[in-house]
Amino acid sequence: MKLTFVSAAVLICAVAVAQAPPATAPDYSGMYTFLREGEFVQLTIEPDGRLSGFISRYADTESDKGLFLDQWFASGSLKGDGIKWKTRPVHAVWYEFEGSITRGQGKTPADEGYYSMRGSLTEYSSDAQNRVSLRSRRVTFTSFPREEASAQPPKGN
Repeated sequence: MKLTFVSAAVLICAVAVAQAPPATAPDYSGMYTFLREGEFVQLTIEPDGRLSGFISRYADTESDKGLFLDQWFASGSLKGDGIKWKTRPVHAVWYEFEGSITRGQGKTPADEGYYSMRGSLTEYSSDAQNRVSLRSRRVTFTSFPREEASAQPPKGN
């Protein structure tokens, strides 16, 4: 008789666990630092789970020095905390990032560095003869502070 009671209890617990709502994934969408002051990465987690975004950076070549360039992602993926993205070429330069995105030092999303994107960034560039050179480095990009979605405007008298 006890075996039947224990079996029923195990079955009830298994059904309760199976019906529990899935844990929601963190929303990593937002702006992150990039290589230099004033540059940034914009990540957007689409409703279907796809990763899109772009980087905004200062141009480096003599012909466009001082211009601000936006480079949209050609591809991007987020699986768990693993993140990968690659930009489209702009002025013969493009970037690839592969790493992880996790909680950072910030205490709330309103703090800088609430999320941290760490990994390997490879910068590709091609010359007039279409020879491609690359430079890889370890980087950490931290999230910009987010405005609190639940912040209410002050009430009038």
